[in-house]
This record gives sequence, structure tokens and C-alpha cells, in this order.
Amino acid sequence: MARTGQCMCGAVRFTAQQTGDFGVCHCSMCRRWLGAAMFAVTVPEAAMKVDGGEHVASLRSSDWATRSWCAKCGSGLWYRYDKGLDGTGNYEVPVGLFDEADDFRLKREIFADQKPASWALEGDHERLDSAQTSALYG
Repeated sequence: MARTGQCMCGAVRFTAQQTGDFGVCHCSMCRRWLGAAMFAVTVPEAAMKVDGGEHVASLRSSDWATRSWCAKCGSGLWYRYDKGLDGTGNYEVPVGLFDEADDFRLKREIFADQKPASWALEGDHERLDSAQTSALYG
């Protein structure tokens, strides 16, 4: 099923052909980048079509990932676990950018031990601490 989405101003639009459940990242970089935890859907690289790419700005935020945003409105667009190869890797797209996101379900929280004590997510889903997250993603 194809899903569409966009940044706040509409300069960057996307179509994601394959989407699934979402995950939540509580790491300090995601919290600083987005102002809270990152609620994101994984979209395989080959399943993402981006329009308005000339408005996408990116920052290599670590040795293994880049973060991108709209250069016109500042909306956070996606995180890419690219393993050091710019412009590659699956997209982690914030749930709020999708035009329709009602049927996404929370699958997993990562870096759950870095979550501020002021919030908690309810429900029965996987919660990985920093060591478990590092083991999963290398």
C-alpha cells in the first residue's frame, strides 16, 4: 500500500510503497533533533520516492547515520541508517509526516533506558535498553 506525506510547507513530498508498524527512539540525538522521542516508520530505500529533493538538507550525525530536514520550513524529514555511505539506507520517517497514519501500531521502543522519566508509552510492545539496541543495530 502506498502512503504519501510531506513536510510542513509541502516543499518536500514523498510516497512510501512499503510501510509497517512504527518504533520509538529515545536516544539523546533524536530528542534534540525533533524535540521529543522519534516516532518513526521504517521505509526500505527502494520503496521511497521523494519529490522536492532540492529542498532536503542533511547532516551526518554519527559515523553510521544521517538526519535530513526541509531547508525551507525546517521540518525533520527522516533518519537514514546508512552505515557511513551518504544517500543510502532505509528511511526512518516520522509518523507525523504521513498524510494518513491511523493504522500504524507501536512495535518497539529503542534506547528505552534514555527515556525521560516525565513520559511513558503504554501497551505491550518490545522495549530495548541501550545495550540491546546497540546489539541489534551494531
